[in-house]
Amino acid sequence: MASSAQYEVPRTPRVISPSPTPSETGSRDGYFGPITRSAARANRRVTSPPPIDEDSSGSDPEKRARARSRSPILEGRRRRMSGLSAMSSKSGAASKPAGKKANLSLTNGTVNGHLSPAAANKNYWREMSRSPSPLGLIPIHQKWRSFIHRHEIPRKILHVSIGFLTIYLYCTGTQTSQIHPVLFALLVPIAATDVIRHRYPSVNRFYIRCLGALMRESEVDGWNGVISYLLGAWIVLRFAPKDIGVMSVLLLSWCDTAASTFGRLWGHRTWRVRRGKSLAGSIAALITGVITAALFWGWLAPLMPTSYDNGPNTFAFQGMLTLPTQVRGLLGWSEEQSSITSVAALGAMSLWAGIVASASEAVDFFGWDDNLTIPVLCSAGLWGFLKMFG
Repeated sequence: MASSAQYEVPRTPRVISPSPTPSETGSRDGYFGPITRSAARANRRVTSPPPIDEDSSGSDPEKRARARSRSPILEGRRRRMSGLSAMSSKSGAASKPAGKKANLSLTNGTVNGHLSPAAANKNYWREMSRSPSPLGLIPIHQKWRSFIHRHEIPRKILHVSIGFLTIYLYCTGTQTSQIHPVLFALLVPIAATDVIRHRYPSVNRFYIRCLGALMRESEVDGWNGVISYLLGAWIVLRFAPKDIGVMSVLLLSWCDTAASTFGRLWGHRTWRVRRGKSLAGSIAALITGVITAALFWGWLAPLMPTSYDNGPNTFAFQGMLTLPTQVRGLLGWSEEQSSITSVAALGAMSLWAGIVASASEAVDFFGWDDNLTIPVLCSAGLWGFLKMFG
């Protein structure tokens, strides 16, 4: 008895039957009567309950707990790794049963970027800025994402201030022959600093810490835009007539900023001129160029003493436009009949300046920085126009 009490037989476990299937709910006491063909077809059309999605928790995917850090710095490092797509594919495949393709779509039909390698590598930054999205390369871009990165406010302030500095130097009687040597003297050490910082990472980190607010992240491993700005301004002030050089710098300073600002505000509502350039930005550049040229040649320049614009500093635009001699001969017009002066000439010159500014801002010249191409193209367009009609 002692042994039987010690090794007693365990009780029979209680078994709970599963919920009846749709076919069982209609049966009575296990009796199944004769079924017609139409009833059989109706039973076959009975759908089974939808499968339970074990991945969906009904919450926002961005608010779910993650095993991996969401630090932008770490994310940037992972994105720069060549095996990012493969890692994403493996993680997506591991979260689903074998033999099934990973579901890359959310409940609202959007692409799940956490599982899709294509979405992970998509350049979302091109839709909001010419600067790449914050990858942790410039720390200040992380703290002031909208102020510095998305809208580039400090960079725009510097861009616009160059135009006002140019106006100040012109009003104080400073000649272009005095300015371009200073620009070249600034260009040499700044370019040398860029070469050094690309060779030594510690110098590059210090450089970014000091000037990161004025940089785009594409300039972390590339050339600083200030170099192109100085080079473009030096070329036009060194080789073009005084008024053409000054106007080219003003168009670079103000038209480019206007195109960038209004292009980001309303560019998605208009046609795209080319990648990264919209019709809204081009129209803003055209209007800004017309206003700038009209104010400079029609209001500011006449207020200055005549001694500012004599000799080698003579203006290329003298307030009169005339048709070329060959065209006058074909039309049989005299020089007086084929010439416009005063307001008409100023209007035509201002309109052409706006067109040149808009075109030079929109064109992609071998992928060069627009801080270099805009002043050079504006100078060539204005000077060529005056050579033909001046």
